Amino acid sequence: MDTYYTIEEKYLQAVDEVCFGEIPKGLKLLNEIICNDLFYARAHYQVGKIYYYEIKDYQTAGFHFKTCLELEPSFPDVYFHFMHLVVFMNMEKQVFDIATKALTTQGVNSADIYDLQALFFEKNKNWVKALASYRNAFIEVTDKKQKEYIEDSIERVSEKIRKYKAYQYILTE
Repeated sequence: MDTYYTIEEKYLQAVDEVCFGEIPKGLKLLNEIICNDLFYARAHYQVGKIYYYEIKDYQTAGFHFKTCLELEPSFPDVYFHFMHLVVFMNMEKQVFDIATKALTTQGVNSADIYDLQALFFEKNKNWVKALASYRNAFIEVTDKKQKEYIEDSIERVSEKIRKYKAYQYILTE
C-alpha cells in the first residue's frame, strides 16, 4: 500500500495513474483527495476530465469543471475542456460566460477558445459569427497544425455562406 505524506503527492500519483491508463486507480485517488479537501480545485479538474472523456457522464463532468472554476478561476487548463463540454452540449449561455472569462485569464490559449466559440456558432448555423470567431482564432494561433485547421474552417464556413446566399429567395411586390 502506498503512503502519501501530502495531498500534492497523492494528486501527482493520481495524475500519473490516469496518464498510464489506470483510470479507476486515478479516479479513486482523486475522489479521496476531494473527500479530504473539497476545495482542491485541480482534483475537481482531473475528475471532470475523466467523467467527460472516459466515462461520458457529462453532467458530472460539468459539475467538476464548474467547481474547479469557482475554486480557482485563474487555473487556465480547465477553460478549454469546460468550453468543449458546453459547446458539445450546445449550452449557449455557458459558452458565452466561459469564453468571456477564459479570454481574460492568463495562460489560456485564446485561439482554442475562439475556435470552440466558432464551432458553436457554426453548429447553430450562425455562419457570420462563426466566421468572425474563426478569424479571431486565426489571429491568435501559434501552432502550424492548428493554423491549417482554422484556415480550413474559415474556408468551409465561407463556402456555407456563399451557398446559403445562392439559395436565398427574396419576395418583392
